[in-house]
Amino acid sequence: MSSAAGPALSFVIPLYNSAATIGPLVHEIEGLAVEGGHEIVLVNDGSRDATAETCAELLRTARVPITFVNHARNYGEHNAVLSGWRHARGAHIVNLDDDGQNPPAEAVRLWRHARTSGLDVVFGHYETKQHAWWRNLGSWFTNRMTDWALDKPAGFYLSSFRCVTAFVAREVAQHAGPYPYIDGLILQVTQRIGSLPVAHAARQAGQSGYTFRRLVRLWLSAWVNFSILPLRLATLIGLAMAAIGLIGLGLVVWLYVTEQGPAFGWGSLMAALLIFSGTQLVMLGLIGEYVGRMFLTVNQRPQSVVREVRRGGV
Repeated sequence: MSSAAGPALSFVIPLYNSAATIGPLVHEIEGLAVEGGHEIVLVNDGSRDATAETCAELLRTARVPITFVNHARNYGEHNAVLSGWRHARGAHIVNLDDDGQNPPAEAVRLWRHARTSGLDVVFGHYETKQHAWWRNLGSWFTNRMTDWALDKPAGFYLSSFRCVTAFVAREVAQHAGPYPYIDGLILQVTQRIGSLPVAHAARQAGQSGYTFRRLVRLWLSAWVNFSILPLRLATLIGLAMAAIGLIGLGLVVWLYVTEQGPAFGWGSLMAALLIFSGTQLVMLGLIGEYVGRMFLTVNQRPQSVVREVRRGGV
């Protein structure tokens, strides 16, 4: 992941349907001044457009070393980032989105701050985000969830725009599970983390590949993969519902003994049954999510499969 002869900084960029945006982004990175040199690692995560062909042309004309990693199919952003980390050679590694919303100049600022501060990880903190409202809300919710589930300072903003040392990248990339959550893995390795305010640009073209479905998968990975807090919450909910049931039973008995109670019919019985049955199904589904992920991990579902690795540049 890093070597004595490696560059100072690696730019790792996961790609998904990025044919229209990756060219200008790579050319901008090529023009950066980075003391000690820099390289670019492009990870094509099963794109269905001409991303692979565009990357082949970038390899041919590259002015800095470029590594192209081609996944056999789509595995997800976090899986693609880990593939990129495994092929990066820099002393520090920074992640960029493929749509130009993370300005490369800001990535260099993250790197310089990481070097001068001695931090293992520096997260970019967006003062103003150029995302749709639902995605901003989802990011806010994800960070509130991780306040409870992960060992991080309360309110600390975790973003995908981050600079890490080769040491952290090497340790995190050893994870082979099919549902990685990179920030959770990072916090298992180090607590030497910091943040830096950065700019967030508008998308260059097209629509974001980060759908609501992918955001829900990220929430599940953040909670289920790195915390047993959801199971504890399920236990507390079960105890609370049981207590409510006992209180209700006591009230029914008291009304019966004092001959004050109304005639309880089918409607009230079914309402109570639906409440308790729904709660049980939610808790069973949560437990099933844990068991299902363990099953897929034990059966060695691949985190990613690399079809080819090509290199270009000087």
